[in-house]
Amino acid sequence: MFYKLLYPLREYFSAFNIFHYITFRAAMSGITALFISFFIGPYIINYLKRHQIGELIRIEGPQSHQSKKGTPTMGGIIILFSVLIPVLFWADLSNIYIQLIIVITVWMSCIGLLDDYLKVVKKYEKGLVAKYKLTGQIILGLIVGTIIYFSKDFANFNTLLSIPFIKNTEINLGWFYIPMVVLVITGTSNAVNLSDGLDGLASGLMGIVAIALSIIAYVSGRIDFSNYLNTLYLPGSGELMVYCLAFSFAMLGFLWYNAKPAQIFMGDTGSLGMGGAIGGLAILLRQEILLILLGGVFVVEALSVIIQVTYFKWTKKHKGKGIRLFKMAPIHHHYELKGMEESKIVIRFWIIGVLLALFALSSFKIL
Repeated sequence: MFYKLLYPLREYFSAFNIFHYITFRAAMSGITALFISFFIGPYIINYLKRHQIGELIRIEGPQSHQSKKGTPTMGGIIILFSVLIPVLFWADLSNIYIQLIIVITVWMSCIGLLDDYLKVVKKYEKGLVAKYKLTGQIILGLIVGTIIYFSKDFANFNTLLSIPFIKNTEINLGWFYIPMVVLVITGTSNAVNLSDGLDGLASGLMGIVAIALSIIAYVSGRIDFSNYLNTLYLPGSGELMVYCLAFSFAMLGFLWYNAKPAQIFMGDTGSLGMGGAIGGLAILLRQEILLILLGGVFVVEALSVIIQVTYFKWTKKHKGKGIRLFKMAPIHHHYELKGMEESKIVIRFWIIGVLLALFALSSFKIL
């Protein structure tokens, strides 16, 4: 909004030329997101408390988590407003990348919000039935994949998949690109959702991933940098840096309330919504494969659940008794039950997340 309103005024006052620079608008977007989260956070927390919209803790979960019962949830609303408002203010809303990432964010957040509402307000034990949740994710993936496939804005690279660590190498997936979009959005949103089990864990990791993606967006959107680093040039993608910094600073602001002991949980509104956004960013920036490394902690969390369930079913079928490979899945609960402090697990996972982000960014200078 500010870009369209104020940038044209550069003809009368040269200082307004600063709105042309993505780095300036991205920085302002991040600062705005932080202040919004600080401002609306207490109001939303108090509102949720007054209406007794609190977390329901599973009996089969770690006993230490029972003390968290009743903590306000659906805090993803704070994140959603803290991301969208700065983007509406500072981004170029005519940019196709911004339009698509807004759609992805709102769509996935609405699915999460409905799930939270059914669980916490309506007291439906399982919330939104899994098949309906999955259907919503698949429909979104099909819409986004189809737009990318047919839009002229992506004409020169609409079905290309970048291969990290190997310069100027892309695979043309053709029609298979659309199912891949569905897989990335669905897989990423669910992986982040599974990781949201400890105070500050998912929000901190998502903030780290968003910062790395903001750098990738800036590089991909500049022909000089992308040529120098031998990576795919994506005209207009630099605008996603405005979104990414709003995202990362919104997570930082949310951590103010979500760090142990958490005053509020993000719920599925935040984990599904922002997880889907991370998947959407990777798709738009052609870093779907690199996301496996960049979001490595989320991948391991999801794999731990798959391994646990698969091994339990296999041993039950072949040995007559189901055996758990981990004390509990996702894997952060395994370490909890081994006696590790919750805050130590979170910080160590953050450290791993930072290392993976740095390693992922280093791929732009390898080979």
